[in-house]
Amino acid sequence: MFIPKLYRSEDYDLMRQLISENAFALLISSTEKIRATHCMMMLNEDDPEHMYVETHISKANPQAKTLKDGDEVLCDFLGAHAYISSSWYDHMNVSTWNYEAVQIRGNVQLMDNEELYQHLEKLTFKYENFQKCPVMVKDMGRAFVEKEMKGAFGLKIIPTEIYIKQKLSQNRKDHDFQNIISELDNTDENGKKVAAKMKLIQK
Repeated sequence: MFIPKLYRSEDYDLMRQLISENAFALLISSTEKIRATHCMMMLNEDDPEHMYVETHISKANPQAKTLKDGDEVLCDFLGAHAYISSSWYDHMNVSTWNYEAVQIRGNVQLMDNEELYQHLEKLTFKYENFQKCPVMVKDMGRAFVEKEMKGAFGLKIIPTEIYIKQKLSQNRKDHDFQNIISELDNTDENGKKVAAKMKLIQK
């Protein structure tokens, strides 16, 4: 991911937030051919010194049939994003797009059955915990879950490179910056999210 210095972030708390809030991300690999799968991802920080991304895909997925220990993959997370119209500036310029994104390049470690089971427990808890009638992995019974696991391919991605991008009109003068926020506040949900992000970084 190309990141001009102005938009580059080293804020790992921002990275954690973006991954947590935008967990349905792209797993990209280039073994044999370029493949990409949208899948649920989580950041594992049980050992803060050795964090990694964990996910699973279907064993029937061609990507699962090619990945093995040590292969390099890319995890791509897109956060809040919105179109920025050139009509919002007080001068002639070009339109653009504001967005936040995280990319993690890393090496694959295949999960064993116990690691996959624990991964599914955590993933289910994250999203079921707020349901009116939550159904946790423990409620399903181990035998049922292990049967379903036969169709899942669990992966750990050990990071080698982490990129955090926050492109939020930092290159605009204050008048244009404030006007972009105002315009975004009157658009859709994505626009309002980007406006809120811009308010957090404004000087």
